[in-house]
Amino acid sequence: MVAPRRGLPRFAAALFAAFAAGCAAAPPRLWSGQDLAGWHADVPAADGGGQVPASFVVRDGILVSNGKSEGHLISDQSHRDYRLTLEWRWPGEPGNCGILVHTSTPRRLYGMFPQSIEVQLHVGNAGDFWCIGEDITVPDMEQRRGPKDRWGVDGDRARRIVNLTNGSEKPLGQWNEMVVECRGREVKVWVNGELVNHGMDCTADQGRIAIQAEGAVCEFRKLAIESLR
Repeated sequence: MVAPRRGLPRFAAALFAAFAAGCAAAPPRLWSGQDLAGWHADVPAADGGGQVPASFVVRDGILVSNGKSEGHLISDQSHRDYRLTLEWRWPGEPGNCGILVHTSTPRRLYGMFPQSIEVQLHVGNAGDFWCIGEDITVPDMEQRRGPKDRWGVDGDRARRIVNLTNGSEKPLGQWNEMVVECRGREVKVWVNGELVNHGMDCTADQGRIAIQAEGAVCEFRKLAIESLR
């Protein structure tokens, strides 16, 4: 008969505790890579049961924003204090798309855009901020947003805050990486490892995350989130 190893129960308990702690600390899954579970679409053209082509689909492990009908794919869960990492590309004719953080009231602007801070993916302008019912401040505001008397968060006000760099995006058809860090009332954005925007004193510090369909086909192969809390 072999005598039991006295240290094994204590070791097993410690191992289980470490595993449980690791599971508790794991960041929430933002996108499975397989389907649209955890997300819902808000597409005005589909109101009242209107039959329109799907604005967002998953195809071969790629999340595709088809561009039309225009609308948003919105996370079911709200987030705060996080680092969002995404990889995107334009598979054909490039155009407009965006990632929205601190998303709240649906259709706040023009009957389509939800209240949020948009981080622009528009080709050549990745990293611009667009204020949609929420506001944010950067150090050189008048240079990057225009005259102060034009600033605003609705309608035809000066809602765009131009990013800090040129040439951060890769050639068309190649995959780009964007990191959006939301910590308290600050939002920082990197494109392909280069800091392209840094805002502070944001009027929101939490909300859902949304992806636009705004005219051009845009593909995403990664949407990962890491808690900073």
